[in-house]
Amino acid sequence: MLEGILTEGFVYGIMALGVFMSFRVLNFADLTVDGSFPLGSALMVVTLLRGMPSPLSFLIAFAGGCLAGLVTALIHTKLRVPDLLSGILTMTMLYSINLRILGNRANISLLRFTTVFDRIRELTAPAGGMWGIVIFCFVIAILIKAALDLFFHTDFGLVMGGLGANPQMVVSQGMNPDVIKISGIVLSNGLVALAGALTALYQGFADIGLGTGIIILGLASLMLGELIIRSNRIGLQTLRVLAGSVVYRALMYLVRDYGYHIKMTPNDFKLITGLLIIACIIISRSKLFTPKKRKHAATGAGPAGAGSAGTGPAAGPSGAAETTT
Repeated sequence: MLEGILTEGFVYGIMALGVFMSFRVLNFADLTVDGSFPLGSALMVVTLLRGMPSPLSFLIAFAGGCLAGLVTALIHTKLRVPDLLSGILTMTMLYSINLRILGNRANISLLRFTTVFDRIRELTAPAGGMWGIVIFCFVIAILIKAALDLFFHTDFGLVMGGLGANPQMVVSQGMNPDVIKISGIVLSNGLVALAGALTALYQGFADIGLGTGIIILGLASLMLGELIIRSNRIGLQTLRVLAGSVVYRALMYLVRDYGYHIKMTPNDFKLITGLLIIACIIISRSKLFTPKKRKHAATGAGPAGAGSAGTGPAAGPSGAAETTT
């Protein structure tokens, strides 16, 4: 049970990092995720079955997600279509594209194919094969997190961090906000597709419906992490995304294993996830997470620690921008 929670938590945590980039950093409601996630899994399975090595299959899946994000970004920036509609358009088109990739079949299995996960199980069988997979997924998630942390400390990353909170500031610096937004959306969907590829390896199949509601899962992980760790430092923000993903998977496992006492089934997972997000929003806006104002000093100076407000989950998308300054 613990191995499954950690493995799925790290795999879906990569997807949540992509959602973090679009929703928190860019303040862009990107529903392309529901299409780019199964796109990554479909590309992974099809390329493996055609004899391509696993590293190349991962790269193709990542590139496919980047291309999907590019389509959404161009529709939004060049045609001036709202972000929600741009994502919905791409997600709808990706359903047909994913079916084409899968050969007009709803799913393709990898049961007769030896994947990298199967090799890891064989190599680590004496110590427990599943723990080898946990470590493998953990390493990949940490490497991606570290790469994002480094990226957001570059000049381009700093500007991208400020774009979601203050687009006019980016324009005043003489930079094109459309180029920065396109880059962020492309990278976001690339990460989502990479998570879809890992999910296909872990589950042993690719399915056309694998991405249904995946954006809600990413938001739940994101908000749970914000309740666990409150910080404006980018390193802790990406860490809490992974932590929130693990906590979310643990909650879903508890519902699956003990929910039968109240007649709950896996069909109720979407309902539970929605209620969980609503609960996170309510908690984040409660007095518990509202920064307390300090009393003015006797000399008449302003509140001590001014500017520290808004560091919690309620700070919204601007929190990511502050972390990179």
